[in-house]
Formats: sequence, structure tokens, C-alpha cells
Amino acid sequence: MDKQVSLSTKLYYGFGAVANGAKSNGFNYLLLFYYSQVIGLRADLVSLGILIALVFDAVSDPMVGYISDNFHSKLGRRHPFMYAAGLPVAVAYYFLWAPPAWDENALFLYFVCMAVMIRTLITFYEIPSTALVAELTEDYDVRTEMMSYRYFFAWWGGLTMAVLNYLVFLPEEKGGLEYVEGWTNYGLTASIIIFLSIYISAAGTHRHIPYLKRPPVKESFSFERTANELKETLANRSFFALFLSALLMAVAAGVSTSLSIYFSRHFWELTSSQIGYMNLPYFFSAFLALFIAPTVSRIMGKKRGGMTVFGVAFAMAPMPYILRILGYFPENGTSELFWVLLVFNTIEVTLIITASSLIAAMIADVVEDSEVKTGRRSEGIFFAANSFAQKAVNGLGVVVAGQILAYIQFPTQAKPGEIPDSTLMDLAYIYIPVLLFFYLLALSALGLYRINRDDHSANLRRLSDDDKTADVTRQ
Repeated sequence: MDKQVSLSTKLYYGFGAVANGAKSNGFNYLLLFYYSQVIGLRADLVSLGILIALVFDAVSDPMVGYISDNFHSKLGRRHPFMYAAGLPVAVAYYFLWAPPAWDENALFLYFVCMAVMIRTLITFYEIPSTALVAELTEDYDVRTEMMSYRYFFAWWGGLTMAVLNYLVFLPEEKGGLEYVEGWTNYGLTASIIIFLSIYISAAGTHRHIPYLKRPPVKESFSFERTANELKETLANRSFFALFLSALLMAVAAGVSTSLSIYFSRHFWELTSSQIGYMNLPYFFSAFLALFIAPTVSRIMGKKRGGMTVFGVAFAMAPMPYILRILGYFPENGTSELFWVLLVFNTIEVTLIITASSLIAAMIADVVEDSEVKTGRRSEGIFFAANSFAQKAVNGLGVVVAGQILAYIQFPTQAKPGEIPDSTLMDLAYIYIPVLLFFYLLALSALGLYRINRDDHSANLRRLSDDDKTADVTRQ
């Protein structure tokens, strides 16, 4: 595939992330609150259900990556899975937000089954879809640009659903965040958007199928050979650094996103409308990051740029809570509070999207580094690891968040103003060190990544020379 990727290809490839963005926004920001505060399922049970789904992810993610790397069909390695996953994942996502009125034990079982089903189905789409970037271009900077489009559309998909949820589906006059029917309408709309995103992206990139990388020669299945190949591939040092860093970032982000609605609703005492308006500038954040990430890649390189940008974002994340504890933040109910939070959050989100785009592009560069060492292209496996780390946002992060809420005895189905100040301060006191702990570990792990622009160019030359040698040998 020529490195000059057309704008339409970038748009179709990026638009496919709307599906995962809409799904992830629900899982990351809303699911714990919805099932514990609206439906009434205990927060620790919700987090346990997500943890159970995470165990399934640990098996399904690498297997789907491996299968799509080695799949033989007329539609190539990736597109059959993309086409197959669209309808079932959309249907399942709707039913997650329309649970039956069962007792707690039955509702918990329903929740676990739906969470496992959705996360497994999105795996069958998201991993093959994202892995296309390493096949559509080998260019160091173009990959960053394409991943910027991916994150741009992922954030726009999630933000669109968040704004609709707060401003349209959950109006204050109908009960705000406690309006059950509004949550069901949210689930229906999100499922339609997920469906359209998947099939538009799959159809838009379909024309590239003849030019994508071919899987290795088909062999009879051997569990031992498969396990050895997975082990050999995943032993790549730079991959391990990215995976460990992404996993730690995911846990920190999971804690942050799961508790954000609790902080917004109870700590800052924002209305549903204010929470919705708070999301509007994030569209601009995603737009800015679309241009900032490739620029940082060209000037600083992906690793140094990613570490620098993420470091600044990590430092900003707990500042509003620290300043409130110290008495240097605007009081609740004031317009100053809304605008100061808006500025803090907008800058932080811009930095996070920028750094995430750079790190995702770093994963694509591991593909050739691994191919030099193993002789196999394993885009699916590497992006499966990234997918697993992102879904750990919903797993380990929600588990930690749920346990924090249980530890401080945060009440379920509570209204704003009903939570004691001591409980809210306990939430902040625990949240700040937990967040910084995981973020600092993640930044340290990222420092172990070893592939720069020159290394990537050397890998491409080595693979090109090997291909020429193989052609001569065959002649």
C-alpha cells in the first residue's frame, strides 16, 4: 500500500471509531452511575460484573487479534469480522440500557451477560478495524495522522452521545439523571449510531482489500504453535512497554471517568444541563488534537512527544480537587465554578487526546519491529492488546472506583445535597493519590519504549531487503 493515503480513506478509517467511542462513553462515564444510582444495583456488584467481563477480555482480545492476523477469505483478513459484528453489538448495546425489573441477583446476572456480550462483540469489530492502519501505510508520520483521525471520531462519537444524554434525553423537568425512560432512549440512539459507524467504515475501506497484507500460508490449527507464536510476538520489549503503560493509564482513566459523574453531580453540584454544556468544548479539543498530534510527532517524535504531553495532562488532572481542598476554588452554585472547570477540563482533554493518538501510532510501528524479529506481521495481536488496555478502563478502573465508593459508604440513589460533606471530602482524599499513583507508573513504563523514527526506517529497509532476497530466491 502506497504511503500516500487519500483524505477519504482517512475519514472512513477514522469514522469507524465512532462506534467504539459511543460504546466507551457509556461504559466509562455512565454505566456505574446508571446501574447503581438509577437502577439501584450496588456499586460493588456493578464493578464486580465489569471485572468478570474483563476476565473474558483477557482471553478474547488476543485470540481475536491472532485469528484476524491469520484469517483467509475473499474479503481479506479484517473486513469479514467488521461486517459480522455490526448488527449484534448494536442490538446488545440497546438492551444494556433497557434492563428488566428483576431482583438484585437476577439483575446482576443480566448485567454481567450483557457486559460480556457487548465487550466481546466490539472486540471482533474494533481490533480488525484499528489494525488496518499498519496495512494502509508504513509512513511514520502518516500513521500518527491516521490515528489522530481515529481518536477525533472516537471522541466526537462519545461526546455526541454525552451531550444528547444530558441535554435531550435527561431534561431537568423530567427528573434529570434519575429519568429512567431517558436512559432507554439514550441506549436506542447510541445503538443506531454504533450500527451506522461500523458499516459506513467497513464499506468505505472495502476497496483497499486487494492491496492489504496477506496472511501467512494456511496451516492446520495447532494450539501449541499458536501459543508459541503469541508468546514470541508479545515478548517484544517496546510492545510490552506500551501495553503496561496503556494498562496503567486505563486504570487511572477508568477511576477518573467512572467517578466523574459523581463529582459533577455531588461534589461540584452541577445540573444535568451544566454537565451537558461542559462536554461541548471537548468537540473543539478533539479537533485541535487532530492537528497537534501529527505536529508533535514531526517535531519531537512519538515517544518524547507522548510522554511530554501526557505528563502535563497528568499534572492538571487532580488540580481542581486539590485547589478546592485548599480553599482556592470557586464555590458551588457560582458561574465562576462552571467556567473554571470548563477551562481546566478542556485543556486536559485536548492533551489526553493528543497523547493517546501518538501512543496508538507507536503501536503501529511495533508491527515492523516485530516482523523483523519473528518474520510475521501481527497487527491484530498488537492492537488487541491496546483494545484490552482501553477496555480495562471499564474493568479495573470501574472496580477500583466501585470499591472506593463502597469503602466511603457512598449511598445509592442519592440526590444532590443529600451526601454529607465529610463523605464527599473522603472521596476526593482517596481519589487524588490513587489517580496520581497509576499515572506516574504509566509514564515510567512508557519510558521503556525504544522505537524512534530512525529505528522505524531501518526496520522498513530491512524488510524490503528481505523481500527482494526472497524474490530472487524464488526466481
